[in-house]
Amino acid sequence: MRLPVLALLIASVACDDKREPPVLPHNAMADSADQVMFGASFKMTDNGVDRAELQADTAYFFDDNTRIELDDVHTTFYTVTGMKDAVLTSNHGRYSTRLGNMTAYGNVVVNTEDGRRIVTPELHYNQGANQFSSDSQFVMTEPGRRIAGVGFRSDPGLKNVQVLSGATGFMSGQGGAAPGTAAPAAPPSPAGGVRPDSH
Repeated sequence: MRLPVLALLIASVACDDKREPPVLPHNAMADSADQVMFGASFKMTDNGVDRAELQADTAYFFDDNTRIELDDVHTTFYTVTGMKDAVLTSNHGRYSTRLGNMTAYGNVVVNTEDGRRIVTPELHYNQGANQFSSDSQFVMTEPGRRIAGVGFRSDPGLKNVQVLSGATGFMSGQGGAAPGTAAPAAPPSPAGGVRPDSH
């Protein structure tokens, strides 16, 4: 006789629960987008060569599918020989299918295969030139060195970084500058280098 009493008690508790079901956050872009895609993936190529693979949790298509707004971006960049070069992550992004260019914004982080890392609020990728650029503040770290500045240009592997202004930082190890002092200019080298803008 206990089983029916238990079932009745559970039903009674369920009826007394007045909580509203959880409501998922609504993105206003979904209302005006031509198309919405979840788990989106795009190949970025140049003359038949894979430059990058762009993935996003959600993609919103606009302007006859020539402009794509992205959430939770994860982009893998490749060398001309097809080797993995670097990975970019960001909260949001924008991809132009007409120009082949991408803008990443919101906690942008680039990690290269050989241990370099750059953090910035916004970064642009020019597919034709295979080049990163940014007008925002950034911090770049690599083994033995840390550089901070405002604005930069570089290849996706961060081997040749051109700082636009305000380069400060330090090098660790013997002969390195103290933290907070100007970092010595280093010409591009096979191991990578950071140089100030000559303009």
